[in-house]
Amino acid sequence: MAKSHNLNRLAYFAAVVETGSFTNAADYLGVTKAVVSSQVTQLEDELKATLLVRNTRKVSTTAAGRLFYMRCRSILNEAEEAFSELSHLSEQPVGLLRLTAPNDYGTAVVAPLVAAFRHQYPACQVELQLGDDHSDLMAGALDLAIRVGWLRDSTLSARKLGGFQQFLVGAGDMSGRFDHIQHPSDLATAPFVANKALFDPLHWLFESSAGETVSVTMQSDLSIDSAPAIMAAVEQGAGLAILPDYLVRDRLTSGALTQVLPAWQLPEGGIFVVLPAAKFRAAKVSVFTEMLRQAEKIRGRG
Repeated sequence: MAKSHNLNRLAYFAAVVETGSFTNAADYLGVTKAVVSSQVTQLEDELKATLLVRNTRKVSTTAAGRLFYMRCRSILNEAEEAFSELSHLSEQPVGLLRLTAPNDYGTAVVAPLVAAFRHQYPACQVELQLGDDHSDLMAGALDLAIRVGWLRDSTLSARKLGGFQQFLVGAGDMSGRFDHIQHPSDLATAPFVANKALFDPLHWLFESSAGETVSVTMQSDLSIDSAPAIMAAVEQGAGLAILPDYLVRDRLTSGALTQVLPAWQLPEGGIFVVLPAAKFRAAKVSVFTEMLRQAEKIRGRG
């Protein structure tokens, strides 16, 4: 195995050459003259070559020293550029941002936000993966994941950005068919489209404004694992469904969907950003996370 060298000594040697003396180099580096002299001597010992000629008036380089200084300066310049590039990365969003989000929230909220992010930061590229399975951030080399609902235990860093309401909805042009549903207990025999992506899609807890809680077990002959697809089926009269506000709010406003039992509340869910464990975050991650937080803040007022 090749012997490793102390590359810090290159900076001491270059400082002597560039300032013209050990005293000036020590002042420049903020160390003592003895430290500079010791580091250069050890460097010469490692190289088995004389790099500097010392006399009472000045320090000059030998032929080997001049050649070695040129290589040192090139190496030090590369190192300074590397530090500069990383510093730039920490300040301005650049590079490829890879993230994942659920299908419904990703389509309704994240995709438009990605477009705005690209417009504002054209030096960034974005790869958005939509799916209701929880992708492994480390295995997938993802910068962040957006989770919706109720966050499971995780060793990753999670931050709650906002929340959402859930609505029991049916087709707008069939609203008369739901007039008999006056209480959550009336739902036990109602046609229901279940969301297979949920851990427990048939059991729901309703709460009235007076604080009454009712647990209902739905009956379902139709299960779909995608919320947007469930919404499409409900609009065609497939039955009732429980869907998040960010997906159905516009449909409720337009009349394509109608809210059933509006006086009863369903459990609220959270919007989370999940990040791999890291001491520092690239600017692309921090900026996009903040944009998402602001979007959630605005949406929460809607």
